[in-house]
Amino acid sequence: MNRKIVKTALIVLAAAAIVIIAGGALLSMLGVEVFCLGSENGRMALEPCGGEAPLTADTNPPQIAAGAQPILIDTDMAVDDWLAILYLLQRPDVDVRAITVAGTGEAHCGPGVKNALDLVALAGRPEIPVACGHETPLQGNHVFPQSWRDNVDRLAGLSIPANPTQPQGEDAAALITGAVRDAGGDLLIITLGPLTNLAQAFAEDPAVAREVKEIFVMGGAMSVPGNVGMVPETGIENDRAEWNIYVDPYAASQVLASGAPVTLVPLDATNQVVLDKAFYDRLEVDRASPEAEFVYRALTQNIGFVNSGLYYFWDPLTAAIAVDQGLGSFASQPVLVIEEEGPEVGAVRADESGSLVRITMAAEEERFKQEFLDVLNGRVME
Repeated sequence: MNRKIVKTALIVLAAAAIVIIAGGALLSMLGVEVFCLGSENGRMALEPCGGEAPLTADTNPPQIAAGAQPILIDTDMAVDDWLAILYLLQRPDVDVRAITVAGTGEAHCGPGVKNALDLVALAGRPEIPVACGHETPLQGNHVFPQSWRDNVDRLAGLSIPANPTQPQGEDAAALITGAVRDAGGDLLIITLGPLTNLAQAFAEDPAVAREVKEIFVMGGAMSVPGNVGMVPETGIENDRAEWNIYVDPYAASQVLASGAPVTLVPLDATNQVVLDKAFYDRLEVDRASPEAEFVYRALTQNIGFVNSGLYYFWDPLTAAIAVDQGLGSFASQPVLVIEEEGPEVGAVRADESGSLVRITMAAEEERFKQEFLDVLNGRVME
């Protein structure tokens, strides 16, 4: 072949590559997610561009300490849930016994279970059982915004190693009941989404609630506005409710009245711990573990929300307070969940006729953020 033709062809290919790379970079800067052709499990697949090395599972997870606290995580597998789950899995003083997915939350059952299984595999704990429950509220028809659900169902476009472990054959309620009984009264339950799964388990066997050590619930808004009415795409006029309670208020009411000891971590506390660009910048230079690297990539994929000033450590703070109560301050009072449809449905309000719960009123922001980074990176806890 003529050398001149070869040289010209190489120049054209190089120029095309520059255009593609520059175009992808520009789109990324504009907040448009760019995908490239890659492979997953030996099959061609689209994956986010950027040249990042593939994530590999943690080969040196923390050894669960003797006397570690048994925990069940009930999650709707939203982005901040991923942070909370990996935080708990990195603590040697925590023994995560099971994960149940609330299909009424942000993730649907199928992708939610798969993503949970893959996350525990990333953290070096592929054996942790995962199951899902109802995909519709026990009463009513409230749902999370579809765009949120689409984002978390596809793991925000991220790719992590697949877990070969299959989902549990039993449903979430059965897995909860079994975990409670196996722990002999010592199981701590942390809920990060709607309370549908717990309400179902307690309805099937009310005695289970009395065998739980304590339930920490991310939900509610006591003295601050709710966040349901802050999403323009929904058109919902409700400035009192928080999403986790709003989606299934009947389930929340049943859990609070179940007789189990409940601690709420409402927006009053989580609003004090913002997940902003300053924290993102700290994480960018402090991500020495697969778990920390995944969290960094997840936040990168949602950088617009991070930069908005409206993103908070809702679920990670709840997880941290559940296992380190020195991070919060508390007050006990009876509360009632508004179940009737209307502009306050899903709100949690103080009411002498309601159920007595402990409410997290404040949180130590800087101490939490440093602890979160230390734990996520596998640094030895003092």
